[in-house]
Amino acid sequence: SGFEIVTHPLSLEYQCNHMPWAEVLTALKEMGYVSHNAGTCGLHCHISRDALGDTEEEQEDTIARLLYLVEKFWEELVKFSRRSLSQLDRWAARYGLKASPKDILKTAKGGSGRYTCIILCNEETIEFRICRGTLKYNTIIATLQLVNRICDVAFCMSDDEIKSMSWTTFVSGCVEPELIEYLKERRIYVNEPVDSEEDL
Repeated sequence: SGFEIVTHPLSLEYQCNHMPWAEVLTALKEMGYVSHNAGTCGLHCHISRDALGDTEEEQEDTIARLLYLVEKFWEELVKFSRRSLSQLDRWAARYGLKASPKDILKTAKGGSGRYTCIILCNEETIEFRICRGTLKYNTIIATLQLVNRICDVAFCMSDDEIKSMSWTTFVSGCVEPELIEYLKERRIYVNEPVDSEEDL
């Protein structure tokens, strides 16, 4: 009852500068499609395993840290996703935060099916399933940028570094204007102004 988008494993540069997202989304809206408002659609992002390390062992280590980041920042990612908790439980369930990245990877490989937040059963890719569907250009670009940021952090940092990383530190490394705007819209950006009463 809606239009679901599943991306190909392309570079962020290609997604942002060469994919005709604006034209595609305009055409879909003109044909009367909805995605977010259908309540059943997702925005699924595929990442090539080859982008996560040169060897299978390196890829597994990156994927373990990536899973840990998603679980560690679950509350913020739920806000980012625009999905309700019941939608996430049904179509993009979490694995649960464990003591270490490798522990989460072990759980994820234990056979949780295809309706999890990140699918590992594809041979060539991993698939982010957290986000609700959309036909809004900025939301698609911001989602791709966020997924790229998660992958970059998981690839470049050690287990200990990501275990000690705060959400504030994570988002302070975001530089893309679309992503920063979206984080502010969802009220999960580090420097956003917050209305508050004066202390008494």
